[in-house]
Amino acid sequence: MKTRLNILTVGVWLALAACSHQEAKQDTPTVAKQPAPASQDNALFSGQNPAMTLLKDGKKLNLVRIMDGAACKNEAQGVKGSFLIYANPEDMERIKREQGTKVFSDFENKIQTFSAEVLQQAVEATNLDDNPFALGKDEAQEKLAKDLAAHFQQAAVAAIDRFEKDTSLTIDITAYPPSLEFYRQGCQAALNESVAPETSPTKP
Repeated sequence: MKTRLNILTVGVWLALAACSHQEAKQDTPTVAKQPAPASQDNALFSGQNPAMTLLKDGKKLNLVRIMDGAACKNEAQGVKGSFLIYANPEDMERIKREQGTKVFSDFENKIQTFSAEVLQQAVEATNLDDNPFALGKDEAQEKLAKDLAAHFQQAAVAAIDRFEKDTSLTIDITAYPPSLEFYRQGCQAALNESVAPETSPTKP
C-alpha cells in the first residue's frame, strides 16, 4: 500500500524553540469538531487550532512542524490528515550549540520516514468500516478519528523512543483528529493521483 507523508513548514525549528506562542498554519481542511481530550499529554486542541505546547515526562515540548499524511488500508479505504511534531526547545538549543543547525534537516528526514511507517500501522489497526451503532455521521467521524489517533500514538512509541536515543532530542508526534478525512472508496486511486505529478509528466 502507498503511504504519503510530507512535512509542512510551520516555522523554523530554532525559531519555535525560542517562541512557543507563534501561530501555526494548518493546510488540511477540518472535518468534524471534537472536544479537547482530558489528559494534558493529549491536549491537541485550542479551539480548532492545534495546541502549541504539551508536556511529556515533565518536559515542555513546542509545536515545530505539521505533517500532511495519507495512507490506504486497501484499494477502497484509507485516511488523510495532519500530524503534529513537538520538540523540547532546551534540547534543540543544546543540539544547535553542539552539532549546528544542519542536523535538524537530518532529523526531519528521519521523522518523516518513521512517521510514514507508523501511519500505515495505525491505518491497518483501525476499523474503517461504517459503524452501525453510531447515531450519525458526526459521531461516526469522531469515533474513527479518535481510534486512528490512538492507534497512531501506540504505534509511534517505539519509533519515537529509538529516535530520542539516537538524537538526544525529546519529541512527540500525534495525529490531529479534526483534520482527519476517511476514504470509503477510491483511496488507492486518490493517492496514486496525488503523487502522479511528482513521479511522471503525464498520468497513465
